[in-house]
Amino acid sequence: MLRAILPAAVRAEERFGDGAGVVLFPEELATVAGSTAARRADFEAVRACAREALAELGVAPAPLVPGADGAPVWPAGVVGSMTHCPHYRAAAVARAGAVASVGIDAEPNAPLPPGVLDLVACAGERAGIWPGARDAVAADRLLFSAKEAVYKAWYPLTGRWLGFEDVRIEFRQGGRFRARLLVAGPVVAGVEVTELAGQWTAARGLLATSVVVPVGQKRVGVGSSSVSDSAVHGSPRSASASSMDVWPSSSSSVATPRP
Repeated sequence: MLRAILPAAVRAEERFGDGAGVVLFPEELATVAGSTAARRADFEAVRACAREALAELGVAPAPLVPGADGAPVWPAGVVGSMTHCPHYRAAAVARAGAVASVGIDAEPNAPLPPGVLDLVACAGERAGIWPGARDAVAADRLLFSAKEAVYKAWYPLTGRWLGFEDVRIEFRQGGRFRARLLVAGPVVAGVEVTELAGQWTAARGLLATSVVVPVGQKRVGVGSSSVSDSAVHGSPRSASASSMDVWPSSSSSVATPRP
C-alpha cells in the first residue's frame, strides 16, 4: 500500500495484522523497558519494517532508538519515517543524498472523534477537503493524516514544532495534496521551502499519506511543477501508516512521533 505513494528512491516495508516483530538490540530493549505489551509489539514490528527497508539500501541492522525529542535516530546518511496504527506498521527510508526528508502516516479510515476536526482544520480546509476525497474516505481523518505526514517530513529539517494551524492542506485529484506552510519553512539546498507535495491512498480500512522533500530546489515551493518532481513523484511503488497516539499535546502543536 505504502509503496504506491512513494518514489522509487524511497524504500518502504509494511506489515498488516499483528505478526511477530524482531529481536531488539540492547539499546532498543532499554527504550521499551516497562512498556505495555501492545506498545512493545508496535515498537518491534515497526522496527522489523525499518530493518527490511534499510536492507534494501544496503544498510546493516543497527539500533533504532528515539532521540531526546522522541523522533527515531536513523543511521548516518539515511532519512526515514515510521508509522503504526491498529493492525498496521510501516517504515520508509532513503539515502540522504536522494531525498532531503520523508514523512509517512497511516490512520484508520474512520471519522475523527467529535470536536477534533475543529482543532486540526481551518474553515477553508473543512470546506476544501470534501471535493478531493472519495465518498468511501473519512475526509477529516485524511486531513489529519496529511498534516501528520507533513510534520514528520518537516521536523528533521527544522527541529521545530509545527502547529496544525501552521499548515494549509489543499487536496487535488489523483490522490495528491499540497501543503502550504504558513510559517518560515526549512532551507533545502539554500532555498526556503514554502510548499510541500504529498500523496495519499486508501485501502484495507486504512488511510495512508506521504510527503517527500527533494534534495534540490529550483523554486521556493515543492509542488507538481517543481524541477525535482521526478524525485518526489516519479516511479511510484505501494501505501503506509501512523497512529492516533501521535497526538498533539494542544491545539497549537503536533506531538513528536514516538515510534
